[in-house]
Amino acid sequence: MPDTYALYRRLARLPRGRAIFSAFYANAAPYFWTVRPAVVDVRPHHAELTIRKRRAVLNHIGTIHAIAVCNGLEAAMGLLAEASVPAGRRWIPIGMDVRYLAKASTDLACLAETDPADWEATGEVPVRVRATRADGTVVVEGTITIRVSDKPARV
Repeated sequence: MPDTYALYRRLARLPRGRAIFSAFYANAAPYFWTVRPAVVDVRPHHAELTIRKRRAVLNHIGTIHAIAVCNGLEAAMGLLAEASVPAGRRWIPIGMDVRYLAKASTDLACLAETDPADWEATGEVPVRVRATRADGTVVVEGTITIRVSDKPARV
């Protein structure tokens, strides 16, 4: 499996590198491809991407549907986790708690954040997530909880 964060750092320096990385990342998990995330920034404890308002992700009232927003937030969380997880450890999401606060009527910025102290031990890590409209209104916010554990010893 490629080191996602190392690949991001390498490609982000190139012209159109973020777009190439975004396509690679979205293709790695098929449900991410449904929202076509455009990666904006990735670093330890922070990841940001955007999802466009387009017909494929709209609901019956013409806004981005809730699960599409959650897919964008989970994509941001995954990038953060890849950039933050200490060597010799692995992670897996175990829960999501989100609140829908406003209509997702524009393209959205999806942000994931943690604190460095969250990664010091194995166990549960709460990743703060939020999706924001173009006018700055937060439309969804919450927490995605991931479990961090030591990688098993190779035999």
